[in-house]
Amino acid sequence: MTYQTLLYELDGPLATVTLNRPEKLNAYTATMGAELEEVFLRADGDDAVRVVIVTGAGRGFCAGADISGGAGAFDTQAEGSVAFQDSGSKGRVRGGGAGFVGAMFNCRKPIIAAINGAAVGVGVTLTLPMDIRITTPAAKFGFVFARRGLVPEAGSAWFLPRLVGLSQALRWCLSGRLITAQEALAGQLVSEIVEPDQLIARAREIALEIADNTAPVSIALTRQMLWRFAGAPDPFDLLKLDGAFAMELGGGPDAREGVGAFLDKRGPDFPGKVSTGMPNRYPWWTE
Repeated sequence: MTYQTLLYELDGPLATVTLNRPEKLNAYTATMGAELEEVFLRADGDDAVRVVIVTGAGRGFCAGADISGGAGAFDTQAEGSVAFQDSGSKGRVRGGGAGFVGAMFNCRKPIIAAINGAAVGVGVTLTLPMDIRITTPAAKFGFVFARRGLVPEAGSAWFLPRLVGLSQALRWCLSGRLITAQEALAGQLVSEIVEPDQLIARAREIALEIADNTAPVSIALTRQMLWRFAGAPDPFDLLKLDGAFAMELGGGPDAREGVGAFLDKRGPDFPGKVSTGMPNRYPWWTE
């Protein structure tokens, strides 16, 4: 499948998604939102994919929404709007449903953002449902919504405080100013700053550490448990769930392989697949 605004490349257990509007600094459009949703559903359903890396083409990651339509760029009724239902978006409107945010959040594969340049507005909020963010020294970040007469979108008012704390989230969102890579690192928005020529290599190194050493089903469950229980008021619902998962997985082939590989001092070859091997209580949040 080909995309208008993205590139999708498979290399062994890794899928790389590249935002591909370099002449516009990969500015977001409704078509890009729809294609991001589709590409993460695709990666989630492909057992060959263990980790997804997201980056940008050219010198920017995503400069925010494409406002070339002028002052009405955010008017949902305007044809030039970022959220307009064009043919490429298959009738979906950004914000009308979970969209790409839901596809990322529900994905059973870890997601690494390799932020190669400016990430502003939706360009930064689309990275928040991802699990690991690394960037380059010259990158800039900005939660600029209040400066555009808008509010934080793409679920960022939920994601950002969980990642960086409420105080830091308020400081960045209320000012709307641009922040440097160093400030993003100090505020724990990103975990590493890497030289531009090493960014993708480092993202692949992190991804392969996951892919080569962990069980796909364990990773899928771990990702969902950490995200979904991060704001729980107490641990008691989680204790009921993780105990049930531990009992079910503990008698399965992945656990036997994990222990056997450790004792044999060799790399593991986990047989479990997320398409067929998720535990009985998954997805527990629909119970």
